[in-house]
This record gives sequence, structure tokens and C-alpha cells, in this order.
Amino acid sequence: MSAQSAGSTTIAASARDERPSTGRRWGYWLRNGLVYLLLVVIAFIMIFPFLVMLFTSLKIPQDTFSYPPRMLPREQILAPVVGEEEQKPLYNIAVDGAVREMALVKDNIKIGVYAAPDSPDVTFERPVKDVKPVGGFMNQQKVAYNGEETPLWEVEVAGAARQMVQVGQTAFGQFVDPQNPDVSVLANVRLSEPVTQFTWRPQNYLDVLQLNGLGRSLTNTMLVTFGVVLGQLITSVLGGYAFARLRFPGRDTLFVLYLGTMMIPFVVLIMPLYQLMVQIGWSDKLAALIMPWIFTAYGTFLMRQFFTTIPKEIEEAALLDGASRLEILWRIFIPAAVPALATLATFTFLYAWNSFFWPLVIINTGNTDNHVLTLSLNVLRGRAADSPNLVLAGAAISVIPPMLIFILAQRFFIESATSSGVKG
Repeated sequence: MSAQSAGSTTIAASARDERPSTGRRWGYWLRNGLVYLLLVVIAFIMIFPFLVMLFTSLKIPQDTFSYPPRMLPREQILAPVVGEEEQKPLYNIAVDGAVREMALVKDNIKIGVYAAPDSPDVTFERPVKDVKPVGGFMNQQKVAYNGEETPLWEVEVAGAARQMVQVGQTAFGQFVDPQNPDVSVLANVRLSEPVTQFTWRPQNYLDVLQLNGLGRSLTNTMLVTFGVVLGQLITSVLGGYAFARLRFPGRDTLFVLYLGTMMIPFVVLIMPLYQLMVQIGWSDKLAALIMPWIFTAYGTFLMRQFFTTIPKEIEEAALLDGASRLEILWRIFIPAAVPALATLATFTFLYAWNSFFWPLVIINTGNTDNHVLTLSLNVLRGRAADSPNLVLAGAAISVIPPMLIFILAQRFFIESATSSGVKG
């Protein structure tokens, strides 16, 4: 064998050794499949409460109390019945051993449960109106049963009248065939399965917006959120640029003191801030929800740290070209800081939109014209306690906008984190 052929054989054998075996490939796919399955399960657990809220907000009131509970909204089917003016609900009822769709034409029919005094384990269910008292109503006979004198009733069983005692009572419904009302059967309505179809009721959102002025509260929340977000962006950009680029005595000391305010708990500021709003005359007004929160140490710190990553040579070149500080800020720094601005705007939006404690303190409960969404939802929870579909529709109105904002701005978070990691 020549050296060339021997070398080729060695390379081929080496290539075969480097190929992953079938067992390794199966192990790779199995491991990755288990990882993805675990991630899907965790994601479903996290999103399940949101799905329950969303689907329940689209249900009709009766469907919210159905048992067993169902995730998707459903509505009971109504059908016309011969001889009836109105449509009647359909149920799956067992008739002669077969399940048929029957219409409920009469509800709450009192049914008595009867048994012979000497054999109480064998019971018979009969409409109360179809049994007669033994001896008549005035002189009804009684018998000792369970240590008590119990009235006797005449119950028809297999065509013969038998004397029995009533051991229980329930309520049934009368079900008939919609096409042939002569086919009739009595059954327990609560234990019968209704015939349903998938449906959804977006009218719940309109109803909840009209209830308790929730539409006005939504407008107020949008106004307050826009004012807080815009105010924090402006003050943070100006403050961050000043601390990053302007030189003045005590700059670093002032910046450290400003950051130190982030360590003060909000509960410490409630009383002095409330007294300040009262002195200014902003108590019970939307201005008290906007003006105190347009200044943020976190936003200033975020913008300052981002502005320090921009090379000074660019700013110096702009100054040599005759640009002012404001022009440099507007034309150079702000376009470069879009990821940081989007991150700050998203965090501020989430805080302002979901703020509850401060509006609860500063806005009077009776002043519904100045309520924000969180306050109206707190009132709605009590007023519509018997309508979970409306309560969860209001919760969906509160949750969906910030969720969409977070999803749309997610790429800016990644871009901001990536840019801060590569710039020194």
C-alpha cells in the first residue's frame, strides 16, 4: 500500500471518528427538547393568570359562574320550541338511554323523594303535586319514622298506589323536545349539561368604561402618564448632560447628594409632600399627580452615565463649528441616546400608569372627575363584585397598555445594554 493511500485511509478513519454517533445525536435532541419543554411549561404558568383575566373579561355574566370553570368564553344555545313564544335554553338530557338536546320550558318544579317506612333505602322521586296525603289534608295519617311522627303520602309506583313518607325534597326542570313537545322529561337543572357554543362579548369593555366614570379615569391616567414621562425625559436629559459635560464647582458633590435622595423611602415623604400640595393649592387636582414626579434621580443618573460614553472629540468639533450647548444636546446627544431614553420612558410609563398609593392620598374619593384608573378599579371592585367579567375587563384595560409598551420597547433595552457594554 502506498503512502498516499495509507494517508487517505487514516484521514477517512479520523473523519469517521469525529462524526457524532447516533446515540449522541439522540441525546442532544432529547436534552434540548427537555429544556424547551421546561421553558414552555414555565412560560405557560407565568402567562396563565393573564389568560384567565383576558378570557373572563370576554364572558357573559352567567358563564363566569359556570361549574366546572372553563377557560374559553362560552354561551348557552337557545332554540325555538313549538308552542312557546320565546326561545328556550338547550341541555343534553338522557332520554330512554340516549342523550338528546332538550329545551328547558319550566324550572323549579318541586320534587319529593319518597320511601316506604320499612325500606328507606329504596326511594322514588315524584312531583309534589302528583302525590296525595293518606287520609286527606285535614286528617292526614302519620307513622313513626326515625323516632318521629311523619305524614304518609300516597305515591304511585308501577301503576299501584303505595303509602310512603317524604325523606327529601329537591327541584327539577321540565325538558321537552323542541320539535315535539310531547316528548317530556324531568331532570335536575343544576346537574344537567347545557348545550353551549364559543362566543365572546367585547361589549364588556364598553360597559365598564361607562360604569363609574371609568372612561374619564382612563383619560386622566393617560394625561398624567404623558405628563410624567415627558417631564422626566426633559429634566433627566438636561440634568444628565449638565453633570456629564458641564464643569462647575461642587458638581460631583451635588451629584452624589442628588443620588442620595433615592435612598429616602417614599413613606417618609408622604406627609411633607402632602402638606406642600395643600399649601400650593394642588390638593385633589391632577397637577399633584404630575409635578412632584417630573424630577427623578434615577433618570438623571441613567442619562449622565450614557452621556459620559459619548466621545468628547465629537462635542469639541461641534463647539469649534460654532454650535451652542443646546444644539449639541439636540443634534448629537439626544439622537445617540435613543435606547437610554426609551428605557427611561418605559420605566416611567409603568410607574405612572400603575401608581396607586399617592393618588389615593392626594385625590378625594368622592372626586371621581379626577380619579385615575387605579382608583376607579378599586371602586369598581366593590360596585361590580357580582360581575367578575366587568371587574376583569377593567383590569385588562389597566394591564394591556403597559404590557404592549414594554413589548414594543424591549429591543431598546437590549440595545441599551449592548451599547453600555462595549463603550468605555
